[in-house]
Amino acid sequence: MKDFITKNIWWKLASLILATALWTFVILSGRTEITMDVPVVYTGLKPQLDMMDSPKKVNVSIEGQKSLLKNIRRHEIRAVIDLSETKSGRSFFTLTKENFELPKTLLLTNIDPETISVMIESEMRKNIPVKPVIVGRPEKGFTIFEIRVVPENIVVEGPESLVRKIYSARTEPIDINGLNTDLQYKANLDLENATIRKKVNKVEVNIYVKKLGQGDK
Repeated sequence: MKDFITKNIWWKLASLILATALWTFVILSGRTEITMDVPVVYTGLKPQLDMMDSPKKVNVSIEGQKSLLKNIRRHEIRAVIDLSETKSGRSFFTLTKENFELPKTLLLTNIDPETISVMIESEMRKNIPVKPVIVGRPEKGFTIFEIRVVPENIVVEGPESLVRKIYSARTEPIDINGLNTDLQYKANLDLENATIRKKVNKVEVNIYVKKLGQGDK
């Protein structure tokens, strides 16, 4: 009787181990790993500060069920960096798993690069004139006698070192080739540097032409 009980226990134990191994095999056999670039999001930056340069993405390796990884989208995974304690100057951040937002069913296995640097500067605002960019020539016998821009000036803001170098905002090229009547044109502004921000994206450019009279050259 004792031998029967002992054998029965060992049989149950062996069955449990086998079942556990089988379950582990089934779970792991469907797992895989992918590598992808994910966005870096910065939060908590003080209003009087601005970012000069900062990595927009990092490369990560993600492990999980093949069926889940197949449908994963980049916006579902992101790195979040808190800038609330940063000051002017260059700051370095070491990325860990705690910095990442991702579905709980996935496992983060690698981060590249693990350390990123961010350059912080004081924010500056500046009032600058708008300069219309005119290309082409009016129709023969006509000439431009006045150009008005509304508004004439705009306010730009951004990192101090960049804003100090900006003296005007140029419009997109406005083609007046063959123009023989007054033109009112909504022109986009081009600051060339995307880091510089502006609240006005378009200006009204009024171009007035007149016919050359006797004595005009």
